[in-house]
Formats: sequence, C-alpha cells, structure tokens
Amino acid sequence: MKTLVLGSTSPFRKSILEKLQLPFDCAKPDIDETEKAGESPQALVERLAIEKAKAVKAHYPNALIIGSDQVAVCEGEILGKPHNFENGVLQLTKFSGKSITFYTGLCVYDSEKDKATALVEPFTVHFNQLSIEEIQNYLHAEQPYNCAGSFKSEGLGICLFSKLEGDDPNTLIGLPLIKLVSLLKQHGLDVLAEQGKLTKP
Repeated sequence: MKTLVLGSTSPFRKSILEKLQLPFDCAKPDIDETEKAGESPQALVERLAIEKAKAVKAHYPNALIIGSDQVAVCEGEILGKPHNFENGVLQLTKFSGKSITFYTGLCVYDSEKDKATALVEPFTVHFNQLSIEEIQNYLHAEQPYNCAGSFKSEGLGICLFSKLEGDDPNTLIGLPLIKLVSLLKQHGLDVLAEQGKLTKP
C-alpha cells in the first residue's frame, strides 16, 4: 500500500479519516486560497482541493494524497469564518429561517503517477427561525468563531437546524467519507481489503 497522506492539519478532517482505520500521515499544504475573479464556489473548492493535495508532493513522492476544501454559500454569497462574536451574530441572524449549502472539494492525488481525481460534494443545512437570544446563547456556549457559518454541526450547533440534507454527514464536517472511499478505490486502494491485511494474525 502506498503511503496515505491527509493534506490538511484540520483536527476535524483527521478524526473523520481515522474512521477508515488505515495508517496515514498529516501534512500542511501551504497554498494561496484566494478565489479567482468570476470563480464559482464549486470551481473554487475543487481547484483548492487539488492544489492542497499537490502542495505536499515534494515530501511524499510515492503516496496517495487527500486534499479537501470547503465553502458555505447563502443566497449566492460565499461565507467566511466570523472570527468574533459580533460577526457570528450577524451571520446567524442572516441564516435564520434560510438554507445554506456547503460545497466540499475532494481530491485524491497519486504523487508517483501525477494523477489527480477530484469532485465536489454538496450538503445543505436548513436553519430554524432563530431569536437573537438563541443566537447569543449558542455563540457564548460554543464559540465557533473559526468555523465557516458560525456553527459546529458536530456539536451544539445541531440545535440551530430544522433539517440536514445530503448523502454523507461527514461532508458537513469537512471530508466526504463515502466519496473518499470511492476515489481511493479508483486509485487502487480498497479500504476493506486493506482491513483484511491489517487484521490477519
């Protein structure tokens, strides 16, 4: 088996990848994440996922490298991280009663063959009607200021939603695992077959 590498230092993506019970390394991709003029959210996350995977090639010349990037979109506007309480209030007030779509770009890159396979996975979150008191209580409790959209769906943020819509709940946290298993298989890595090798006495 080639070395498996997660081109990310996100603890959330790391914990999702650990579910596959395969050994892997984590590497920090150093890229410019600025969006290009006229670039759609889907095009942006797919490009950045590929660039993140390729960015760590120098350290892993014979590996399968996973790159991932995510943006949230509300009424056509790309949402950033709030960074503070005031911006969190503004974001969540705007989302009240509305839907937000997260687009997650995913890439598996074979650094030896210089072959990248990538896709974009959508996931939609439907928000409850939120009072200012509910928004403030939530932000003070969880302080999700480093999360796009001002919430953590894997935590208390679940209280903000009326419905989640998508193929894979892992997508919302940053790594579409069902699609990842499929991409790895296309590159010759069968996750369940590897379990057989790892668990044989």
